Amino acid sequence: MLLVLSAEHRAHLGCLPRAGGGAIGELGRLALEQLRRGAAPRACETAARKLNIGVDTIQHGVEGLVYLLTESSKLMISEVDFQDSIHVLGFSDELNKSLLQLYLDNRKEIRSILGELAPRLPSYHSLEWRLDVQLASRSLRQQIKPAVTMKLHLNQNEDQTAQVLQTDPATLLHLIQQLEQALGEMKMNHCRRIVRNMK
Repeated sequence: MLLVLSAEHRAHLGCLPRAGGGAIGELGRLALEQLRRGAAPRACETAARKLNIGVDTIQHGVEGLVYLLTESSKLMISEVDFQDSIHVLGFSDELNKSLLQLYLDNRKEIRSILGELAPRLPSYHSLEWRLDVQLASRSLRQQIKPAVTMKLHLNQNEDQTAQVLQTDPATLLHLIQQLEQALGEMKMNHCRRIVRNMK
């Protein structure tokens, strides 16, 4: 699987040859620091003075590296695919090897950082349900009005919450059909590939 780079990201990564092969280590360190702690303009200014390069060049190079490393780590791109992805940039072999080594050395740490940034969504615990049927009222002596009431128990950050939902059987059947269709689509090869790359 190749990583497709937009024109903007190619332009940002285009700053790397101007920085020189020796600067990749410094820019890689700044990119990892930006992932861990957020943007650090002072660190970019210090690196610009140290490498005798413009601050804008450093910032664009770091932004390009952050995108390249995070997207490659998210997709768990293999060594060969990573090389093919950066080959289109037209860098020298030395620069390509430096980028590959930077990716291989840091992809596990980047995945763990991205995992910590992911939102914690509630998970299913249990479901209680009840079927209520109104057979008559004062104004209508013969009516049948069914309603399904559900109490959904969820776990979120070791706390339990409950949501009460009420619907009619027709809507519930439609919802079941939609969920079954979604589960069926998850068995397709394309979806399996996406899910495998998300882990």
